[in-house]
Amino acid sequence: MTFETIETERLLIQKLDSEIMKQIFELNNDDEIRKILGITTEEEFVRQKKIYQKGYESYNRKMLNFQIVEKKSSAIIGNCGFHTWNLQHHRAEIGYALNADEFKNKGFMKEAVEKIIEFGFEKMRLNRIEALIDENNTPSKRILNHFGFTREGNLRGHYFVNGVFEDSVLYSLLKSEYKKIKR
Repeated sequence: MTFETIETERLLIQKLDSEIMKQIFELNNDDEIRKILGITTEEEFVRQKKIYQKGYESYNRKMLNFQIVEKKSSAIIGNCGFHTWNLQHHRAEIGYALNADEFKNKGFMKEAVEKIIEFGFEKMRLNRIEALIDENNTPSKRILNHFGFTREGNLRGHYFVNGVFEDSVLYSLLKSEYKKIKR
C-alpha cells in the first residue's frame, strides 16, 4: 500500500484519506488493519472501525488524517490531521495525539503539527484552522501557542466525557497570520 507522505527530519507523516482507509479495511483482516494503523488497543480499533463504517465524509464536511511514523524505529507513534473540514467555508479543526507516553516530550508532535498546518493552508486551501482543547491540556496549549494560535474563548458543556459535560477552549489560526509567521 502506498501512502502520500510528508517527510521531516525524524518523521514520516502518512496521509490516510477515505480511499486509503477503504483499501485498508476491505483488503485486510483485523490483525493486519491493527498493524497498518498502529492500533494497540481494542477500544481504538472499535473506534476506527466505526468511523470507517459511518464514512469519513458527510455533507460539506470531510476528514483527513495522517499517521505519524518515527523513521528510526518505523513505529507508528501517533496521528494528526483535520476533522470537521468545512469545504464551503475553508476551515477545519486540527487534532493530534501520540500513542504512548514514551513518545512525549521529544518534540515529535510539534514537528508533525508544523507540517500539517502547512499542508492545511497550502494544499487544502484553508483560511482558518481551529483547535478545541481541554483547559488543563498544557502540552496542547504549548503547541498552539508556539504556532501563533489565538485563544478565542470557552465552549461551555461542549464534550460529554465519562458522564460529565466538559468545557472546551477554542483556538484558531488564520492563513494571513500564518503567512506572517512563516516569513
